[in-house]
Amino acid sequence: MTAGLDPTGTTALVEATALRAGYGGVEVVRGVDLRVEPGEVVALLGPNGAGKTTTLLTIAGELPPLGGDLRVLGCRGRDPLHTRARHGLGLVTQERAVLMELTVDENLRVGRCDRERALELFPELEPHLDRRVALLSGGQQQMLALARSLARDLKLLVVDELSLGLGPIVVDRLLQVVRTAADEGIGVLLVEQHVHKAMQFADRMLVLRRGVVELAGTVAELRGRLHEIQDAYLRPEPGGAAP
Repeated sequence: MTAGLDPTGTTALVEATALRAGYGGVEVVRGVDLRVEPGEVVALLGPNGAGKTTTLLTIAGELPPLGGDLRVLGCRGRDPLHTRARHGLGLVTQERAVLMELTVDENLRVGRCDRERALELFPELEPHLDRRVALLSGGQQQMLALARSLARDLKLLVVDELSLGLGPIVVDRLLQVVRTAADEGIGVLLVEQHVHKAMQFADRMLVLRRGVVELAGTVAELRGRLHEIQDAYLRPEPGGAAP
């Protein structure tokens, strides 16, 4: 098999066609086409309830797809998260997947990541190696969660709301590390609320509304439609739709 190609002959890390996703058989997302290549950041935008997190969790393997075609790192659409993780997927969620009662150093060891690489990515963590994670700030916890994913043999990073509840300086720091990781060859799928941040760090963007893709393109293509995106697509969803 040619290097860099999965058995389907594509270089894409994520290939979703007409993807349908939801909870308990109830569709939240319908007909989503999405592709992530090595070395690029794809941002998934939309108001609360548009289906961004549902899409992301289905691609990560936390939720089984309800229909359509999905391949992630060569895995089949219904393969679970732990299978995709073995193939090089890293998932960072809003909950900051870290162990609060352990120290920073213990978290790095439990995560089986390259400790030296993690501290190279976020030297801010080094003075806190012996502190319990529960005593860190939200930004430091998110740095640790991101470091645990990036400091191992990663091919695809899937991130849900990296900026949630954090100040702009910390958000820029986190997103710059994500951007650098993509520049070094990994693929990134990023759910983001702030369109300006997405345009600053992403290569391509998809805007979801009511579970369907309303707008998609490169950042260069969509930059001139910023007001249209904000006014027409990023309004809150009516009726408290699913995430």
